[in-house]
Amino acid sequence: MRRKDKEITDKNIIREIMAHSAICRIGITNGEIPYIVPLNYGYSGNALYFHSAPAGKKIELLKINNRVCFEIEYSHEIIRHELACNWTSKYRSVIGYGTIEIITDPEKKKRGLDIIMAHYGRSDKLIYNEASIERMVILKLKIDEISGKQSGDW
Repeated sequence: MRRKDKEITDKNIIREIMAHSAICRIGITNGEIPYIVPLNYGYSGNALYFHSAPAGKKIELLKINNRVCFEIEYSHEIIRHELACNWTSKYRSVIGYGTIEIITDPEKKKRGLDIIMAHYGRSDKLIYNEASIERMVILKLKIDEISGKQSGDW
C-alpha cells in the first residue's frame, strides 16, 4: 500500500468493516476484460457468501476463472473545503483476493443463505421456499488476502 499512514492493520477493524457494510463488489475476469458486480453478502469465518442465479455473465466468467478481487466500503463522507483542491473523503474500506466456489448442494445453499440473512439482521429460524432454493446457487468466496484502508478521523 502506497499510503502506509492510511493502512488498517488491526484485523478487528477489518472484520468490523466486513460485518457492518451492506454491499460487496467483486471483480471477475476471463483474462481480458474485467467485470465488476455489486452484491449483497454474508460474512462468516474467512469467507463471503452471495446468492445468485445459476446462469448469466457472472457465472460464465467464474467458470472460466474463479479467482476474484473484492471491495467493501464502510461509511463514507465527502469533506468539503472552500478551496477545490482541499476537498477530501472520510472512509474505511477493504480490498481482498480469493477464489469462488459455486455451491449447488441444497443444504449448503441454505447454510449460505442463513449467513447472508444474518448479515442483514435476520438470525431466527428461517424457512426457505424449496423451489427458490432449487433455482439459485450460493457463491462462497474463500478469502486468501485482505487489506484495509481508511481516511479521516475514526
